[in-house]
Amino acid sequence: MAYDWRMRRHVISIVTLIALAYSSGAQAAPVPVSNPIELRSAIAAAKPGDEIVLADGTYAISGSNIACSANGTAEAAIVVRSATPRGAKLDLSTLEGFVVSGANWHFDGLDIKGTCANDDDCEHAFHVVGGATGFILRGSRIADFNAQLKVNASLGSTVTVPHGGIVEGNELFDSRARNTGNPVTKLNIDTGDGWIVRANYIHDFHRASGSPTYGAFMKSGGKNGVFERNLVLCTKDDPTPGTHIGLSFGGGGTDARFCAPAFDANVPCTVEHEGGIMRNNVIANCSDVGIYVNRGRSTKLVHNTLIATAGIDFRFDTTTGEARGNVLTGTIRNRDGATHTASDNLANIAQGTFEQMYTAPLLGDLRKKGELAALIGKGPTNADAPNDYCLRTRTGAWDLGALQHSLGDCSTVPPPLGGSSSGGDGGASSSGGNGPGGGADGGSSGTDPGSSSGASPDGASDDGGCGCRVTRASDASAFALAGAAFAVGLARRRRRR
Repeated sequence: MAYDWRMRRHVISIVTLIALAYSSGAQAAPVPVSNPIELRSAIAAAKPGDEIVLADGTYAISGSNIACSANGTAEAAIVVRSATPRGAKLDLSTLEGFVVSGANWHFDGLDIKGTCANDDDCEHAFHVVGGATGFILRGSRIADFNAQLKVNASLGSTVTVPHGGIVEGNELFDSRARNTGNPVTKLNIDTGDGWIVRANYIHDFHRASGSPTYGAFMKSGGKNGVFERNLVLCTKDDPTPGTHIGLSFGGGGTDARFCAPAFDANVPCTVEHEGGIMRNNVIANCSDVGIYVNRGRSTKLVHNTLIATAGIDFRFDTTTGEARGNVLTGTIRNRDGATHTASDNLANIAQGTFEQMYTAPLLGDLRKKGELAALIGKGPTNADAPNDYCLRTRTGAWDLGALQHSLGDCSTVPPPLGGSSSGGDGGASSSGGNGPGGGADGGSSGTDPGSSSGASPDGASDDGGCGCRVTRASDASAFALAGAAFAVGLARRRRRR
């Protein structure tokens, strides 16, 4: 009996330790909300590990923005998610929706629409600023904002910069041309190192009149940004004319005061981004270039497919980079003193040729329709992109462009969600589903806190990763129970001995 008692006491101790570990660790109990008042209250009271769960339904939000200022941690993020993917529909009639200044906020599976009567009054669904490191936006649909996401430093007695954000598996678009003189860019990431934009479906970003619009860019002195496996259709449903550019490092222009690392009006922003990589992206139906590198130093463009665009521009004398394994309409060119190296690209492919190759290339459907011999086995082996657009490991002779066609067809609309194209995990898996030559662009409205807006002076623009994983409360409970069961089983086995 004495031995049994000691074993039971040992089991109780193990269970207690497991319970204590999880009660003090990554995840508190979910916080259910079902209306805008409850949502605002839950966010205002948020603490590390909270999981704010929005019941399905419509949330009409107007007036002031929603300030997300509490700090989560890498181990205990603050999560805001829909109970079912995109079941929570947020109608925002606010200049900015969520203003995130705290660290480690994760937003998952939301359906957000700007509903302002005046387009100037719906600037950003998310404004990520200052100390908001570790931000994640995943599995959401966001429509009808001048910039669905704006990221920038906070300037004051000290400068804080939001590093290491992830934007993945989202659908970002406008249902009609924006009637505004403000910049129109679906993802406007100013400053910040190690941002990853992957597996997003970005389409229809137009302005009724005025300067160029962009699908997404990173600029203002950021470093080591990654665009990978995105589907960008400059024009899909909205035929509004104008200048539309796909993806860009630099290109929007930054006033020197808002440019890292100096943040000094007397220090020109000569390098808008450094060490960026674009790999395995599909970009189609753009009136201007599909990829723009404007004052981008040491940029890698690897295995991208550009259909019905003007091609790729490297521009200005601080721009350097390389282009390898890309297939495209249009050309790859240096402008205004830029330099790059190139190999194993296939340029000047006619739109009609792409339409013979693929089922519906202007809509991003790249299932095989005709002969692909010009692409198969013609690409370079490249350690920067061992996987293709569909996250399949490239084998044998590599193909040109974003897809390894030798592996057969895969679904390309929307991009499949998963980890990094570099071969590493690069981030957590999503719990939500994913949705089906330059010009002047100021970057943001001056109404933004810590805004980094500024006109482009030209009048024209290390692979990151995240090891963090959101642990649900139910996961923690299951783990604790499993540990308890293991301990009980061990005790029983020892008693039988």
